[in-house]
Amino acid sequence: MMSGDLVYVLNGPNLNLLGTREPAIYGHDTLDEIAGRIEDRARELGLAVDIRQSNHEGHLVDWLHEAQAKGARAVLLNAGAFTHSSIALHDAIKAIGVPVIEVHLSNPHAREDFRHRSFVGRAAKGTIAGFGAESYLLALAATATFGG
Repeated sequence: MMSGDLVYVLNGPNLNLLGTREPAIYGHDTLDEIAGRIEDRARELGLAVDIRQSNHEGHLVDWLHEAQAKGARAVLLNAGAFTHSSIALHDAIKAIGVPVIEVHLSNPHAREDFRHRSFVGRAAKGTIAGFGAESYLLALAATATFGG
């Protein structure tokens, strides 16, 4: 596959605990199970995915920079709690030429007030939230419309 067929799927803090972390909010699927579905859908769309998770903000920033250096088609970013606090992620998204889609399993606007502000969303091309694991698949399908 060409680099323009590559989509980075970046996951932030505590997403490694999916399946056991507040399943009433985040569901029972593990990150590995979600990753498997993302990989299956990517193949159907003729895309390759590089799926990563870190609890460290700097890793996410570095991976955003890497996505640009590798000529990725897009980045799907579930920044977790960093969504609401990270100016560094906002600035990294603005600094790269790769479209970033903000992804959330839950709907942050239906939750606590502090989750209503998104520094990531202010820089992202778009946001897909509230559809559980399907949010990733919807975001991945949207990348098929981007030039590669």
